[in-house]
Amino acid sequence: MSALINVSINVAKLPKEKFVTGKNGNVYYNFTVSVNDETNQYGQNASVFDSQTKEEREAKKDKTYLGNGKVVWTDGSCKTAERQEDKTEVVENESPDLPF
Repeated sequence: MSALINVSINVAKLPKEKFVTGKNGNVYYNFTVSVNDETNQYGQNASVFDSQTKEEREAKKDKTYLGNGKVVWTDGSCKTAERQEDKTEVVENESPDLPF
């Protein structure tokens, strides 16, 4: 772990159409957290925005600001997450032993 960030968001600003229901039935909402190099007048250095789609970013749509916070702990390094490749193999021309 390289950082802990506490944030507060204004839930009234969450666009209802952007809630997503997962395969498990749980409801999710995607956020973007920005950590700044400088602290503001309130001692905060993190901001939370509504995550934008690729189309919204390309159209230069304004970000929806949802709240702010601060980094409360760090070990001095914060790394970019790397996308995990799907390791599922696709096997063609096999008929599974299914009863239907």
